Amino acid sequence: MRIQTLLIPVMLLTQAVFAYAENDPIVEKGAKVQKLAGDFRFTEGPAWDRTGTLYFSDIPNNKIHTWSEKKGLGTFKVLEGSCNGLIFDKAGNLIVCQPTGRAVIKITPSGEESIIADSYQGKKLNSPNDLWIDPSGGIYFTDPRYGNMDDLQQGGFHVYYIHPDGKKVDRVLDNLVKPNGVIGSADGKKLYVADPGAKKSYVYEIVSPGKLTNRKLAADAGSDGLVLDERGNFYVTGKEIRVFSPDAKEIATIPLPEGAANMTLSGPDGKTLYITARTSLYSIKLNVKSGSDPFAKR
Repeated sequence: MRIQTLLIPVMLLTQAVFAYAENDPIVEKGAKVQKLAGDFRFTEGPAWDRTGTLYFSDIPNNKIHTWSEKKGLGTFKVLEGSCNGLIFDKAGNLIVCQPTGRAVIKITPSGEESIIADSYQGKKLNSPNDLWIDPSGGIYFTDPRYGNMDDLQQGGFHVYYIHPDGKKVDRVLDNLVKPNGVIGSADGKKLYVADPGAKKSYVYEIVSPGKLTNRKLAADAGSDGLVLDERGNFYVTGKEIRVFSPDAKEIATIPLPEGAANMTLSGPDGKTLYITARTSLYSIKLNVKSGSDPFAKR
């Protein structure tokens, strides 16, 4: 399928209609990229709480911010161990990847913090980066490291699975260069992992929680953040957002004012793509909903 891209001046990016796949529109007709907030240092990890508020990280400032249509921008937490990938579990707890804290933690709706995982086989994790929760409540997370490489104890960069009871952590992938983004299908049958170290992204069959097989190419591109829509299309970040069909063919691009670090497809109507792009938070309306949230109302 030919990729159709609307070329526009950079200065008009936030006021223009963006690209869509020919004969199969992804971006809502007339949709515009909107800047919702700015002046951050490095935004990441957008997560929708399913009740009306978006949460996202500003990594260097160790802050989790909130944004909603009613209240605008707010600050939820300042965390000593920093914060990167975020996701809400079925009970409404916020699960957080802490790069410098080297842990995956849980923050309850009342604000109480606890560590879910900070080691594997008695050795410290590298720097948990991104995560996805499966239908059983288990957590897949990636554990690369960026910046200072001191005290790496895991012998490489891998992907792990925290069992639903929180008592066991398994290493599920150990043959990637530098895994980063991770996401799964809402039915719990597929796991997608971006490996920007290899400039590839892969999809695996989940034969049972924490058990993966049958790796296939999902995109001939690495990525920081990932989105999976209800049609099975796979989105990767970069200078622009690129969309790949279920057979790994690039079908659309969404140009951006800034390079995107991460994104989530959610919002009040389930069709808003929120994008954390370095110094700012953006959004754009799509014609599809997420295909990755097992707990979303449909």
